[in-house]
Amino acid sequence: MIEVKDLTKRYGSYTAVNAISFDAKPGQVTGFLGPNGAGKTTTMRMLTGFLPPTSGHAMVAGKDAFDESMEVRKAVGYLPENVPLYRDMTALGYLMYMAEIRGVPNRKARALETLERVRLIERANSKIRTLSKGMRQRVGLAQALIHDPQVLILDEPTIGLDPIQVLELRDLVRDLGKKHTVLFSTHILSEAEQVCDKVVIINRGNIVAQGAPAELRTTLERGGRIVLRTNASADKVLPVVQNLPAVAQAAQSLDTIVILPKESHTDPRPAVARAIVENGWELIELRPLAVNLEEIFLELTRQAESASAEPVAETSEASS
Repeated sequence: MIEVKDLTKRYGSYTAVNAISFDAKPGQVTGFLGPNGAGKTTTMRMLTGFLPPTSGHAMVAGKDAFDESMEVRKAVGYLPENVPLYRDMTALGYLMYMAEIRGVPNRKARALETLERVRLIERANSKIRTLSKGMRQRVGLAQALIHDPQVLILDEPTIGLDPIQVLELRDLVRDLGKKHTVLFSTHILSEAEQVCDKVVIINRGNIVAQGAPAELRTTLERGGRIVLRTNASADKVLPVVQNLPAVAQAAQSLDTIVILPKESHTDPRPAVARAIVENGWELIELRPLAVNLEEIFLELTRQAESASAEPVAETSEASS
Protein backbone atom coordinates (compact mmCIF):
# COMPACT_ATOMS: atom_id res chain seq x y z
CA MET A 1 0.00 0.00 0.00
CA ILE A 2 3.08 2.24 0.41
CA GLU A 3 5.94 1.69 -2.02
CA VAL A 4 9.00 3.93 -1.85
CA LYS A 5 11.80 3.75 -4.42
CA ASP A 6 15.03 5.78 -4.25
CA LEU A 7 13.30 8.67 -2.49
CA THR A 8 15.66 11.63 -1.95
CA LYS A 9 15.28 15.09 -0.42
CA ARG A 10 18.07 17.66 -0.53
CA TYR A 11 18.23 21.17 0.89
CA GLY A 12 21.03 22.77 -1.06
CA SER A 13 24.11 20.64 -0.41
CA TYR A 14 22.53 18.93 2.62
CA THR A 15 20.86 15.56 1.98
CA ALA A 16 18.06 14.95 4.49
CA VAL A 17 16.84 11.71 2.87
CA ASN A 18 19.19 9.72 0.66
CA ALA A 19 17.68 7.38 -1.98
CA ILE A 20 15.63 5.28 0.46
CA SER A 21 13.44 2.34 -0.62
CA PHE A 22 10.92 0.38 1.45
CA ASP A 23 7.30 -0.75 1.46
CA ALA A 24 4.44 -0.99 3.95
CA LYS A 25 1.77 -3.61 3.32
CA PRO A 26 -1.96 -3.61 4.12
CA GLY A 27 -3.02 -5.08 7.43
CA GLN A 28 0.23 -4.46 9.23
CA VAL A 29 1.95 -1.78 11.29
CA THR A 30 5.30 -0.70 9.86
CA GLY A 31 7.59 1.10 12.26
CA PHE A 32 9.76 3.89 10.91
CA LEU A 33 12.62 4.15 13.39
CA GLY A 34 15.47 6.53 13.82
CA PRO A 35 17.00 9.13 16.14
CA ASN A 36 15.89 12.74 16.02
CA GLY A 37 17.03 14.31 12.76
CA ALA A 38 17.33 10.97 10.93
CA GLY A 39 14.86 11.94 8.19
CA LYS A 40 11.64 10.36 9.45
CA THR A 41 9.42 13.46 9.40
CA THR A 42 10.84 14.62 6.06
CA THR A 43 9.95 11.24 4.55
CA MET A 44 6.43 11.32 5.98
CA ARG A 45 5.83 14.81 4.63
CA MET A 46 6.86 13.63 1.18
CA LEU A 47 4.57 10.59 1.41
CA THR A 48 1.60 12.77 2.34
CA GLY A 49 2.23 15.26 -0.48
CA PHE A 50 3.19 18.16 1.78
CA LEU A 51 6.79 18.22 0.61
CA PRO A 52 8.10 17.56 -2.92
CA PRO A 53 11.08 15.19 -3.28
CA THR A 54 14.31 16.03 -5.03
CA SER A 55 14.17 12.67 -6.81
CA GLY A 56 12.72 9.18 -6.51
CA HIS A 57 9.18 7.84 -6.43
CA ALA A 58 6.52 6.95 -3.87
CA MET A 59 3.23 5.14 -4.43
CA VAL A 60 0.61 5.49 -1.70
CA ALA A 61 -2.71 3.62 -1.96
CA GLY A 62 -1.91 2.89 -5.59
CA LYS A 63 -1.38 6.57 -6.47
CA ASP A 64 1.77 8.53 -7.19
CA ALA A 65 2.38 10.71 -4.13
CA PHE A 66 3.59 13.61 -6.28
CA ASP A 67 1.81 13.40 -9.64
CA GLU A 68 -1.50 12.46 -7.97
CA SER A 69 -1.07 14.37 -4.73
CA MET A 70 -4.76 15.23 -4.21
CA GLU A 71 -5.83 11.61 -4.69
CA VAL A 72 -3.19 10.47 -2.23
CA ARG A 73 -4.37 12.98 0.37
CA LYS A 74 -7.89 11.57 0.12
CA ALA A 75 -6.56 8.07 0.82
CA VAL A 76 -4.24 9.01 3.69
CA GLY A 77 -4.89 9.90 7.31
CA TYR A 78 -1.99 11.90 8.74
CA LEU A 79 -1.22 12.54 12.38
CA PRO A 80 1.67 15.03 12.56
CA GLU A 81 3.96 15.23 15.57
CA ASN A 82 2.31 18.50 16.66
CA VAL A 83 -1.44 18.07 16.17
CA PRO A 84 -3.21 21.26 15.00
CA LEU A 85 -6.38 21.43 17.11
CA TYR A 86 -8.92 24.20 17.69
CA ARG A 87 -8.96 24.22 21.47
CA ASP A 88 -12.22 26.15 21.89
CA MET A 89 -14.17 23.61 19.85
CA THR A 90 -15.59 20.43 21.36
CA ALA A 91 -14.10 17.13 20.25
CA LEU A 92 -17.34 16.35 18.39
CA GLY A 93 -17.53 19.80 16.80
CA TYR A 94 -13.94 19.64 15.65
CA LEU A 95 -14.40 16.24 14.04
CA MET A 96 -17.61 17.35 12.33
CA TYR A 97 -15.68 20.33 10.95
CA MET A 98 -12.90 18.05 9.68
CA ALA A 99 -15.51 15.71 8.18
CA GLU A 100 -17.02 18.66 6.29
CA ILE A 101 -13.60 19.65 4.92
CA ARG A 102 -13.06 16.05 3.83
CA GLY A 103 -16.49 15.85 2.18
CA VAL A 104 -17.63 13.05 4.49
CA PRO A 105 -21.42 12.49 4.49
CA ASN A 106 -23.44 12.10 7.71
CA ARG A 107 -20.89 14.19 9.56
CA LYS A 108 -22.24 13.82 13.09
CA ALA A 109 -22.76 10.07 12.88
CA ARG A 110 -19.30 9.59 11.43
CA ALA A 111 -17.69 11.84 14.06
CA LEU A 112 -19.41 9.92 16.89
CA GLU A 113 -18.37 6.60 15.35
CA THR A 114 -14.75 7.76 15.13
CA LEU A 115 -14.74 9.03 18.72
CA GLU A 116 -16.01 5.61 19.78
CA ARG A 117 -13.22 4.00 17.80
CA VAL A 118 -10.50 6.04 19.54
CA ARG A 119 -12.20 5.41 22.92
CA LEU A 120 -13.14 9.04 23.56
CA ILE A 121 -16.92 8.98 23.11
CA GLU A 122 -17.55 9.99 26.74
CA ARG A 123 -15.76 13.30 26.12
CA ALA A 124 -17.48 14.10 22.82
CA ASN A 125 -18.96 17.35 24.12
CA SER A 126 -15.89 18.48 26.09
CA LYS A 127 -13.90 21.42 24.79
CA ILE A 128 -10.53 20.31 23.50
CA ARG A 129 -8.68 22.70 25.84
CA THR A 130 -10.10 20.76 28.83
CA LEU A 131 -8.73 17.43 27.61
CA SER A 132 -5.48 15.87 28.75
CA LYS A 133 -2.60 15.60 26.28
CA GLY A 134 -3.33 11.93 25.74
CA MET A 135 -6.96 12.69 24.97
CA ARG A 136 -5.98 15.50 22.60
CA GLN A 137 -3.70 13.03 20.84
CA ARG A 138 -6.69 10.74 20.39
CA VAL A 139 -8.68 13.62 18.92
CA GLY A 140 -5.80 14.13 16.49
CA LEU A 141 -5.90 10.45 15.63
CA ALA A 142 -9.67 10.68 15.15
CA GLN A 143 -9.24 13.48 12.59
CA ALA A 144 -6.81 11.23 10.71
CA LEU A 145 -9.47 8.49 10.71
CA ILE A 146 -12.56 10.59 10.02
CA HIS A 147 -12.62 9.77 6.28
CA ASP A 148 -11.78 6.08 6.82
CA PRO A 149 -8.46 6.22 4.91
CA GLN A 150 -6.68 3.21 3.47
CA VAL A 151 -3.33 4.43 4.85
CA LEU A 152 -2.50 5.93 8.24
CA ILE A 153 0.77 7.84 8.72
CA LEU A 154 1.50 8.58 12.37
CA ASP A 155 4.46 10.79 13.30
CA GLU A 156 5.65 10.18 16.89
CA PRO A 157 2.08 9.71 18.21
CA THR A 158 3.11 8.90 21.80
CA ILE A 159 5.45 11.86 22.39
CA GLY A 160 4.69 13.60 25.69
CA LEU A 161 2.18 11.03 26.95
CA ASP A 162 2.30 9.42 30.37
CA PRO A 163 2.94 5.63 30.60
CA ILE A 164 -0.73 4.68 30.84
CA GLN A 165 -1.65 6.89 27.87
CA VAL A 166 1.23 5.38 25.87
CA LEU A 167 -0.03 1.84 26.53
CA GLU A 168 -3.57 2.81 25.53
CA LEU A 169 -2.41 4.45 22.31
CA ARG A 170 -0.21 1.47 21.45
CA ASP A 171 -3.21 -0.85 21.81
CA LEU A 172 -5.22 1.45 19.58
CA VAL A 173 -2.52 1.52 16.89
CA ARG A 174 -2.31 -2.29 16.94
CA ASP A 175 -6.08 -2.47 16.40
CA LEU A 176 -5.90 0.05 13.55
CA GLY A 177 -3.21 -2.04 11.88
CA LYS A 178 -5.73 -4.85 11.34
CA LYS A 179 -7.74 -2.71 8.91
CA HIS A 180 -5.39 -0.01 7.65
CA THR A 181 -1.85 0.21 6.34
CA VAL A 182 -0.08 1.99 9.21
CA LEU A 183 3.31 3.71 9.02
CA PHE A 184 4.30 4.50 12.58
CA SER A 185 7.25 6.80 13.25
CA THR A 186 9.04 6.62 16.56
CA HIS A 187 12.48 6.85 18.15
CA ILE A 188 11.36 4.72 21.13
CA LEU A 189 12.67 1.25 20.31
CA SER A 190 10.70 -0.73 22.90
CA GLU A 191 7.54 0.85 21.51
CA ALA A 192 8.25 -0.34 17.98
CA GLU A 193 9.04 -3.84 19.18
CA GLN A 194 5.65 -4.10 20.90
CA VAL A 195 3.54 -2.51 18.16
CA CYS A 196 5.11 -3.16 14.75
CA ASP A 197 5.00 -6.14 12.40
CA LYS A 198 7.92 -4.70 10.43
CA VAL A 199 10.49 -2.01 11.13
CA VAL A 200 12.49 0.25 8.85
CA ILE A 201 15.54 1.78 10.56
CA ILE A 202 16.84 5.08 9.18
CA ASN A 203 19.93 6.98 10.28
CA ARG A 204 21.35 10.18 8.76
CA GLY A 205 18.90 9.91 5.88
CA ASN A 206 19.89 6.34 4.95
CA ILE A 207 18.03 3.11 5.63
CA VAL A 208 20.38 0.82 7.56
CA ALA A 209 18.04 -2.18 7.98
CA GLN A 210 14.47 -3.32 7.54
CA GLY A 211 12.43 -6.42 8.33
CA ALA A 212 10.42 -8.02 11.12
CA PRO A 213 11.88 -7.36 14.59
CA ALA A 214 12.45 -11.10 15.03
CA GLU A 215 14.35 -11.29 11.71
CA LEU A 216 16.60 -8.38 12.66
CA ARG A 217 17.22 -9.96 16.04
CA THR A 218 18.21 -13.27 14.43
CA THR A 219 20.56 -11.49 12.03
CA LEU A 220 22.32 -9.63 14.81
CA GLU A 221 22.47 -12.68 17.08
CA ARG A 222 24.22 -14.64 14.30
CA GLY A 223 27.88 -14.21 15.09
CA GLY A 224 26.97 -12.27 18.21
CA ARG A 225 27.61 -12.89 21.88
CA ILE A 226 27.21 -16.37 23.39
CA VAL A 227 26.06 -17.24 26.92
CA LEU A 228 27.81 -20.16 28.63
CA ARG A 229 26.88 -21.77 31.94
CA THR A 230 28.59 -24.82 33.47
CA ASN A 231 28.91 -26.50 36.88
CA ALA A 232 32.53 -25.36 37.16
CA SER A 233 33.78 -22.10 38.65
CA ALA A 234 34.40 -19.19 36.28
CA ASP A 235 38.07 -18.89 37.25
CA LYS A 236 38.62 -22.41 35.85
CA VAL A 237 36.45 -22.04 32.74
CA LEU A 238 37.50 -18.53 31.63
CA PRO A 239 41.16 -19.34 30.74
CA VAL A 240 40.09 -22.40 28.75
CA VAL A 241 37.44 -20.49 26.77
CA GLN A 242 39.63 -17.45 26.20
CA ASN A 243 42.35 -19.60 24.59
CA LEU A 244 40.01 -21.08 21.96
CA PRO A 245 40.87 -19.86 18.41
CA ALA A 246 37.25 -18.88 17.64
CA VAL A 247 36.89 -16.72 20.78
CA ALA A 248 37.87 -13.05 20.84
CA GLN A 249 36.82 -12.31 24.39
CA ALA A 250 35.13 -13.97 27.38
CA ALA A 251 33.99 -12.44 30.65
CA GLN A 252 31.98 -13.45 33.68
CA SER A 253 28.45 -12.07 34.04
CA LEU A 254 26.71 -13.18 37.25
CA ASP A 255 26.58 -17.01 37.05
CA THR A 256 27.34 -17.15 33.31
CA ILE A 257 30.21 -16.44 30.93
CA VAL A 258 29.56 -14.16 27.95
CA ILE A 259 31.65 -15.00 24.89
CA LEU A 260 32.37 -12.74 21.92
CA PRO A 261 33.34 -14.61 18.70
CA LYS A 262 36.55 -13.62 16.96
CA GLU A 263 34.81 -13.22 13.59
CA SER A 264 31.22 -12.11 13.06
CA HIS A 265 30.37 -15.16 10.91
CA THR A 266 32.05 -17.72 13.16
CA ASP A 267 29.99 -19.73 15.63
CA PRO A 268 32.27 -20.73 18.54
CA ARG A 269 29.70 -22.96 20.25
CA PRO A 270 30.94 -26.34 18.92
CA ALA A 271 34.49 -25.57 20.05
CA VAL A 272 33.28 -24.28 23.43
CA ALA A 273 31.11 -27.37 23.97
CA ARG A 274 34.03 -29.71 23.18
CA ALA A 275 36.33 -27.83 25.55
CA ILE A 276 33.83 -28.07 28.41
CA VAL A 277 33.27 -31.81 27.92
CA GLU A 278 36.99 -32.54 27.51
CA ASN A 279 37.68 -30.85 30.85
CA GLY A 280 35.08 -33.04 32.54
CA TRP A 281 32.64 -30.23 33.31
CA GLU A 282 28.87 -30.32 32.81
CA LEU A 283 27.47 -28.09 30.10
CA ILE A 284 24.30 -26.50 31.48
CA GLU A 285 23.63 -23.75 28.94
CA LEU A 286 25.16 -22.57 25.66
CA ARG A 287 23.10 -20.17 23.54
CA PRO A 288 23.17 -16.85 21.66
CA LEU A 289 22.60 -13.84 23.89
CA ALA A 290 19.12 -12.53 23.12
CA VAL A 291 19.02 -8.95 21.89
CA ASN A 292 16.16 -6.49 21.87
CA LEU A 293 15.31 -3.93 19.22
CA GLU A 294 17.19 -1.21 21.07
CA GLU A 295 20.42 -3.22 20.88
CA ILE A 296 19.74 -3.96 17.21
CA PHE A 297 19.21 -0.28 16.49
CA LEU A 298 22.34 0.82 18.36
CA GLU A 299 24.49 -1.81 16.66
CA LEU A 300 23.20 -1.05 13.15
CA THR A 301 23.50 2.73 13.50
CA ARG A 302 26.97 2.30 15.02
CA GLN A 303 28.00 0.20 12.01
CA ALA A 304 26.52 2.73 9.58
CA GLU A 305 28.29 5.66 11.23
CA SER A 306 31.57 3.77 11.32
CA ALA A 307 31.30 2.94 7.61
CA SER A 308 30.57 6.56 6.70
CA ALA A 309 33.09 8.17 9.05
CA GLU A 310 35.69 9.01 6.39
CA PRO A 311 33.26 10.36 3.74
CA VAL A 312 31.50 12.46 6.38
CA ALA A 313 34.81 13.98 7.47
CA GLU A 314 35.64 14.87 3.86
CA THR A 315 32.28 16.56 3.22
CA SER A 316 31.72 18.16 6.61
CA GLU A 317 31.78 21.64 5.12
CA ALA A 318 29.08 20.77 2.60
CA SER A 319 26.81 19.12 5.15
CA SER A 320 27.06 21.75 7.85
